[in-house]
Amino acid sequence: MAVLETVVIAFWAMLPAYVPNNAAVLGGGGRPIDGGRTLGDARLLGDGKTWRGTAAGITAGLVLAGVLTFFADDVSSVLGFAVPAFEPLAALGLAAGAMLGDILASFLKRRTGRQRGAMFPGLDQLDFVVVSLPLTALLATQWFFTWFTWDVILVVVVLTPILHVTTNMIAYKLGLKNEPW
Repeated sequence: MAVLETVVIAFWAMLPAYVPNNAAVLGGGGRPIDGGRTLGDARLLGDGKTWRGTAAGITAGLVLAGVLTFFADDVSSVLGFAVPAFEPLAALGLAAGAMLGDILASFLKRRTGRQRGAMFPGLDQLDFVVVSLPLTALLATQWFFTWFTWDVILVVVVLTPILHVTTNMIAYKLGLKNEPW
């Protein structure tokens, strides 16, 4: 597989996992998932993890996967190589896994004494990848191993932090985030 092809497939395949956290910020608010509960002296998750944001994020990922699937054949024809059409369980694994990864990262941040919005290098950039990929592999095994070859996974691990930092800086400049990470 050529380098450009690998990068395009990696980006296309991860889009339903890349979008949910941003959609959760835009569609969030409301009742926190943890209901205000604490573990020791710290909240379980905090006010930033809400049911409405989680639902908005998963929905955005699923809708995007549907749109990408609709255009996959045409895009593949133009590019000269295949891009993934998303099976429903693959889309669910990517979108829900992204949100679950973000929720688990929030839990770890609270356990390490970090406040909402505090930086946690590495975890902040890859939390959703670490959960969405295994969940997708579990839910849509054949689809996953067709598209997520080792070189695609390597590109995802390298590309994701760059995209994460870039999109967060843009959201910060637009006033959508309180911190640029």
